[in-house]
Amino acid sequence: MVEVINQYAKTYSDPPERVRRAGRGLVICDDKMLLSYERNTDVYMSPGGGAEQGESIEECCVRELREETGYEVKILEPFVVINEYCFETLYESNYFVCEVTGESENSLTDIEVEHGLMPVWVDIERALEIFGAYASKREDIGSLYLREFTVLNKYLKIRQTAL
Repeated sequence: MVEVINQYAKTYSDPPERVRRAGRGLVICDDKMLLSYERNTDVYMSPGGGAEQGESIEECCVRELREETGYEVKILEPFVVINEYCFETLYESNYFVCEVTGESENSLTDIEVEHGLMPVWVDIERALEIFGAYASKREDIGSLYLREFTVLNKYLKIRQTAL
């Protein structure tokens, strides 16, 4: 059973007006974490995005990583679900531990191109610094960074326990 964590922004609707289900990949190799970085907004996040009609959340994760990063991945295991209540939306982020199996062409949306989205490999310590600054960000980005900080810390704690 995958753990579900509820997280609330300072401002949220109860009940939310809409739900957005997403598949996100947690890809860590050689103490580096694969992130999507928006150059024009200076925002980092785990690669992933919203599920399309009729698509499983696992299929969504694999597709989104390919589209955003140009990497083909294989899901190793489901990891955690973060229910992020922010403004009028419940963002249900389903995280999967993945490994890179190859490369392909990325396929960005117009908004992703406008934001300058690109894949980056970031040292885990640097990722903790970036996401750990969630309290200093505006509410929507702060909520996103808290989500990423929670997931990364949970992963590191489990990995350390396994060693």
